[in-house]
Amino acid sequence: MNKYLEQLIELSTLDKDIDDFGPRIAKVEKMLKISLDKEKEFKSQVDTLHADIMDAKLKKGKNEVHLAELSSKLKDLTKKSALVKTAKEVKALQLEEEISKEQCDFANEEIVRLDKIIDMKQHNIIALQEKLAEAVSEAEEIKKSIEEQMQHIELERKNVYQNKDELVSLMSQKILTFYQKIRKWAENTTVVPVRKQACYGCFMRINDKTYASVLKQDDIITCPHCGRILYKEIEVLIEA
Repeated sequence: MNKYLEQLIELSTLDKDIDDFGPRIAKVEKMLKISLDKEKEFKSQVDTLHADIMDAKLKKGKNEVHLAELSSKLKDLTKKSALVKTAKEVKALQLEEEISKEQCDFANEEIVRLDKIIDMKQHNIIALQEKLAEAVSEAEEIKKSIEEQMQHIELERKNVYQNKDELVSLMSQKILTFYQKIRKWAENTTVVPVRKQACYGCFMRINDKTYASVLKQDDIITCPHCGRILYKEIEVLIEA
């Protein structure tokens, strides 16, 4: 195989490896983000429940104050009823007493309802806190795993960049410029194999003359359709 073609194939492989580091790192970081988002969501739900409980307690307190006021009012009405003389005054006091009693009943019902809400939300907090503890533990494990993976990726990346630098230092500047010109638009399909007499960059069939030149691998051959650099890939026949 032509020495320059070998270098181009190797350079193309190294560039693909370099470009793959981004998605690999993003995938690893996504795992952590999902875990942290889960933890954050549980914390948010717990905070919301605490706020709901605080609101319910405030409402309960207001009803208890109102109930105390109504109880005091009913005592006053009882005292007044012993002093009234006319039927009109008695009727007015009775009406006021009935309204106060209804308000007392409503306040008591509201207090019971709010107690149930507080109790239910406190139980929900306990359940969520258990899930939150699991999520925190899971996030810590993922963090440790990610740190190990990132160290491994960083070591790989360092080696790949070093290999690329060494290769580029040995390459002809003219060949390198030619490769970089194609890579600007073809990216990781700058150097592609020929399979079944087709360019595996544009997937167009190449003519017999070009194909024969690719098979010889004596020169750098480009696809007549798309301009990508071609090389022969050995096709392995698998027997059924």
